[in-house]
Amino acid sequence: MTSPGPMTSPGPPPELSPTLSFPLAHRAQIAARAGAAQIRIRLRGLRSGGSWSSFGDVREALEGPGTPISEYVVQHWQEDAFFGEQFLSGVNPVLLRRCPRLPPNFPVTAPMVAPSLGPGTSLGREMEGGRLFLADYALLEGLPTGAIGGHPQFVAAPLCLLWLSPRGRLLPVAIQLSQHPGPGSPIFMPGGQGWALAKLWVRSAHFVLHEMVTHLLHGHFLAEAFAVATQHLPAAHPVHQLLLPHLRFTFHINILARETLLNPGGIIDQATSVGREGTLALVARGTAALTYRELCVPDDVEERGVGDIPGYHYRDDALDIWGAIESYVEGIVALFYAEDKDVAEDEELQEWVGEIFTYGVLGNEKTGFPSKLCGRPELVKFLTMIVFCCSARHAAVNSGQYDYAAWMPNTPGTLQRPPPATEDEATEELLLETLPSPEATGALLALLSVVSYEGGEPRPLGSRSQDLLTGPAPRRLLDSFRERLAGISRRIQDRNAALALPYPYLDPACVQESISI
Repeated sequence: MTSPGPMTSPGPPPELSPTLSFPLAHRAQIAARAGAAQIRIRLRGLRSGGSWSSFGDVREALEGPGTPISEYVVQHWQEDAFFGEQFLSGVNPVLLRRCPRLPPNFPVTAPMVAPSLGPGTSLGREMEGGRLFLADYALLEGLPTGAIGGHPQFVAAPLCLLWLSPRGRLLPVAIQLSQHPGPGSPIFMPGGQGWALAKLWVRSAHFVLHEMVTHLLHGHFLAEAFAVATQHLPAAHPVHQLLLPHLRFTFHINILARETLLNPGGIIDQATSVGREGTLALVARGTAALTYRELCVPDDVEERGVGDIPGYHYRDDALDIWGAIESYVEGIVALFYAEDKDVAEDEELQEWVGEIFTYGVLGNEKTGFPSKLCGRPELVKFLTMIVFCCSARHAAVNSGQYDYAAWMPNTPGTLQRPPPATEDEATEELLLETLPSPEATGALLALLSVVSYEGGEPRPLGSRSQDLLTGPAPRRLLDSFRERLAGISRRIQDRNAALALPYPYLDPACVQESISI
């Protein structure tokens, strides 16, 4: 390992780096803001008791100043096109996969979808053309669920088939609310009885999978594993110096989450169908299913077969930011590792990646996570993944939560009735009865009104707060990185100015460099 200039002598790793300090007042600020919002929403819904008597009650309880995107949601949440667009620009934009063949447990037939596809084509033709996509929530099957206000809560494990129309719109064409087809698990179609209720069940499943796996596990918990291993490196190690700004506050926000969200009786129990017990079970399933490729943007886009969907703003912005991070990391790695063998022979580095493999993914070789790094390209990719996950990926799955969930029927955190076993059961009355209670709605929105927005001093990607990589060469690389991010920001802002529904969450000017909320 070579050095571009003088470096401080390594000493024993500190128990907690100063750059990871977390203002205690922030806890009080979060608690106060959440409490005030929760009281306000609950008071508005009190007269409805444990359920809503009409959508007018829902609207009155949730009305008030919103964000431009949340107001767009209120206007369009029932539209199939908006339902589909949320797979591309919503808060979990990494689930959708191309569907080259239907899974055996989703027996959609050509006549079922013919009215949606229109004349001149067929289910087989659209599948062969790569225009059918699948959202599969199998990970949720059989999860334990909780009770809120003494009432049992429910979650489904649906399958949703979507079609990319000739107009470039992603439209749902079939929904099954169970992983097991049969008489008690009907397939719902657009325009048919229960279609709105079927979409509600998908949106609720989407919320649970997003919050507990894409956000909590892939974001917070993995970042904690990265942070712990990095703190074990000597302070003078280039990987420690590179990653430290991207791990700022990670320990502390996770401790706060354990104290207020995942604690028994906490907000997870108060506001979600799966509660604490189901969340822990789902995190365990998500850990077993995790792959290295899904955290690396180019690999993920290729693996899911979504490289050519028009209007997929997350993909476009994520690929740009990944490329900018990769270029910066490649330059830094080249300053310290002249050859591949320098990487392979760095014992501290190998212990670091081994620790992440052992404790981050529990030594599961099926994840594809490396347990050792043999050369510079492998190190560059691994570091790029960490920086991206601790900044841009978290921004993509966190920052839009309030925008898309402020109107509760679009993103319900829990549902109060079991899924309909027949189309005839799926009435408008059942839809209203299925919605989460005012109490659960208030608890969830109080949380999301806080965590969707970064508090304190902004530290956007590229700011390198308290940067330890000093000297002319690292400074030139950082300047180039910032220039590239600024160009990405201009492109995104220009695009968004022309969109009815903008996608601002990966604008580098708004992407925080670490997970601190």
